[in-house]
Amino acid sequence: MATEKNHNNTISRRQFIGKAAAVSAFMIVPRFVLGKGYTPPSDLITVGHIGTGKQAFGLKDSFLKTGEARIIAAADVYGSKLKQFALEVNQYYAAQASQSKYAGCAMYNDFREILSRKDIDAVVIAVPDHWHAACAVLAARAGKDIYCEKPLSLTIKEGRAMVNESRKHKRVFQTGSMQRSWDEFRQAAELVRNGYIGDVQTVKVNVGPPPVPYNLPVEQLPADLDWEFWLGPNTVHQVYNHNIAPGLTDDFWAHWRDYKEFGGGGMTDWGAHMFDIAQWGLDMDNSGPISITPPDKDHQYLTYQYASGVTMTHEPQGNQGVTFVGTKGQIRVERGKIETNPAALATQVIGPNEKHVYHSEDHYKDFLQAVRNRTKPVADVETGHRTATVCNIGNITYALNKPLKWDPHKEEFDDTDANKLRGREMKKEWNVI
Repeated sequence: MATEKNHNNTISRRQFIGKAAAVSAFMIVPRFVLGKGYTPPSDLITVGHIGTGKQAFGLKDSFLKTGEARIIAAADVYGSKLKQFALEVNQYYAAQASQSKYAGCAMYNDFREILSRKDIDAVVIAVPDHWHAACAVLAARAGKDIYCEKPLSLTIKEGRAMVNESRKHKRVFQTGSMQRSWDEFRQAAELVRNGYIGDVQTVKVNVGPPPVPYNLPVEQLPADLDWEFWLGPNTVHQVYNHNIAPGLTDDFWAHWRDYKEFGGGGMTDWGAHMFDIAQWGLDMDNSGPISITPPDKDHQYLTYQYASGVTMTHEPQGNQGVTFVGTKGQIRVERGKIETNPAALATQVIGPNEKHVYHSEDHYKDFLQAVRNRTKPVADVETGHRTATVCNIGNITYALNKPLKWDPHKEEFDDTDANKLRGREMKKEWNVI
């Protein structure tokens, strides 16, 4: 049983922050000017952002709103995105301090420049999936705490490397599975764990399909995009197309997620959210299924099986969500909505003596509190890795189109071809496995 953690414990703030090299005029604004209840900059956790695409702008706002972090650097290989990100950070701090301008957010093409700065406590990684492992492992080695977007890793071996390096260097690591900090998903998990729908029989997960090989045509490369650096760890050169690396004026989510060279399709994109809730409800954060069967004459959908006998199906149609089916009822949960049978379960109060999962009200504050307290956050790196693994073993089963057995402890298949797909070839410079 995962119990709710106590976040009231505190430790003294890091002594070196007050001696940081990047001191700005904003840091010496009198506290009374900043307003009652405002945390002075010397008490804030200093953050560097790695990746400044569409998701990063949302993360920027979320961390700024906490009032507990100070963004002092950003890195990206797309110049116009990087400049806009830094501009918005600087405008935020200038307005907050009633100044005409502020220039405290440094810009770098190479994220390793951020990792080399001693005055940065933590990094926020929001780059395409094929970069996650290299960025996170190097950040751990550099002594940075880490917030990394979901899905945690492109391959199973990369995910395990991220866990191992984080543990080795005693880093706090939050996966961007923010649904664990949302009421409806926590309610669903606690209802399931406390037996309100009886014994769970099956779980239905509605997310998109597996990825396809990259097949977009070449387009003219923007002058301010370092395409070779964007490709990074990939050993095969793929051509540039704005659909996978959109510019500032392209108002859509990048489609690199759809291609196996960069992402895991809907299986890992939304799957990292919804399979995550399935794992949470089943209390499988440190384990996973033991077999996977592709669609066949006996299975309408790709089907996972757990050692307990619970089955879980991947059903691509319908709204993104999770349905738990038990012997006494069922629970359907998606963003902003929970439906139960019996209906009263949706508002059932879980008693103090019942099972409770980790309680987080704000995913970003939860990370910052864990950094201060040196505790595990709600979506610890092991949790993120296990969820990504569920998604990845599903994609491998789709690719090979044959039933597979999976050992969640050894993280190995019973099949040679499948085991080869647990990792990938990476350029030597970025191979962190």
